Amino acid sequence: MRIIIVGAGKVGYQLVESLAKENHDIMVVDTDQEVLDKINDNFDVLTKKGNGISSSLLKGLNIEGWDLLIAVTNSDEANIVACITAKKVGVKTAIARVRNPEYVVELDFMRSNLGIDYIINPEYATANEIIRLILNTHTSYAADFAKGHVRMSEIIIEADSGFAGKQIKDIKLPGGVVITAIVRNREVIIPNGFDHILHDDTLYIMGEKSAVDGVAKTAGVRLVNNRVRNVMIIGGGKIGYYLAKGLECLDINVKLIEQDMDRCRELSEGLNDALVLHGDGTDITLLKAENIGGMDAFLAVTGYDEENLLVSVLAKQMGAKKVIAKVSRSNYTSVLETIGIDNAVSPKLITASDILRIVRGGRIVSISLLIGGQAEVLEIIPQEGTPILNKPLKDLGMPKGIIFGAILRHGKVIIPNGDSVITSSDRVIVFTLDSHVETVSRLFGNRRGGLGLHELLNSAKNAGNAASM
Repeated sequence: MRIIIVGAGKVGYQLVESLAKENHDIMVVDTDQEVLDKINDNFDVLTKKGNGISSSLLKGLNIEGWDLLIAVTNSDEANIVACITAKKVGVKTAIARVRNPEYVVELDFMRSNLGIDYIINPEYATANEIIRLILNTHTSYAADFAKGHVRMSEIIIEADSGFAGKQIKDIKLPGGVVITAIVRNREVIIPNGFDHILHDDTLYIMGEKSAVDGVAKTAGVRLVNNRVRNVMIIGGGKIGYYLAKGLECLDINVKLIEQDMDRCRELSEGLNDALVLHGDGTDITLLKAENIGGMDAFLAVTGYDEENLLVSVLAKQMGAKKVIAKVSRSNYTSVLETIGIDNAVSPKLITASDILRIVRGGRIVSISLLIGGQAEVLEIIPQEGTPILNKPLKDLGMPKGIIFGAILRHGKVIIPNGDSVITSSDRVIVFTLDSHVETVSRLFGNRRGGLGLHELLNSAKNAGNAASM
């Protein structure tokens, strides 16, 4: 597939990192030569310094007939114009990142009249993910697949866990659960029965929802009552606004703390029931005065990772039940487990996941990037006539880094083994290291160049994809 990425910031870089391993033809356009040099140093892709909204630049690149342009600069307007220009030049499909809430009412117009096929709103998608985590019964990360029948859960092994020090073969797991990965000192291990589980390991387990919850509880994960009544938000940016809006709709009491007085006034006008407070979210006196210890959830979503981490630690120490921080830098992820934060969300990974699902096409229902992008969980409905169908899994010659975690067949969850066979009516949940994504795509029949993007886009819009508005 031939892809142009306009904008080499955090999301653009993440997209290059993921797509370059799948043998796509990629060109990156940015006005900053320094960031292009960084990409050239790390990936085998083409780069061009210039403004992606320039019709003369795009025409000069001879991109007529290319499959996809993804515009992810820091400017909504530039992304919109770049997509319009690309479609006029002859690019088949255009995706724009649009972040400003004021453009929400115009998104349908942009799709239908300006030729922009898909619009990604990272802040909205991130807010939805945070709300999902708030309502989750696990204190650590958990995600559901296959219409809620299959769950993947993250388990951090404490010293007193019943799993610590044991080999996997000696742990009595129910038939509906599999350990897909162990993360130890930032290294991802695809385990077998003889691997030991150590204190401070992070396990990723997958299987039938209630069975996974049972294993998580046995391993020491604290399950919480997901009846959320009171939430405090630190940071009144776009994510904070979308969070407050969404929580209001769920009849949840919201306190939002923002330092900028003018922004406080804007938020007060845009929100109905949320209490907007002017102040510093790291001020312990303020947090105590606003009863942080009585909060069911505390959300730190300022524009600064360090501030989010600091205030999240304070919130946990002061009694907030569930603490979630927005963290953009992937090199901070290894710190989170040691400081007691329940969940961290990364807008760049959420945005990249949504875009990758579109790029890969086929019948991919969802993609979740895990462990800072080192691994993925894909939910896929196989296509007719593809290599994965009607063959025992043991005969496919798959590398160790691919695990078929679950199959949903006629409403029943199956944990596959080497003799299992996948049919075209199944939903398959696959855990894969990022280095093996191309193999998964090949097995499930995704083709380079012409991935049926328009059909996928239409189905995604009808399904109400959470990342678009």
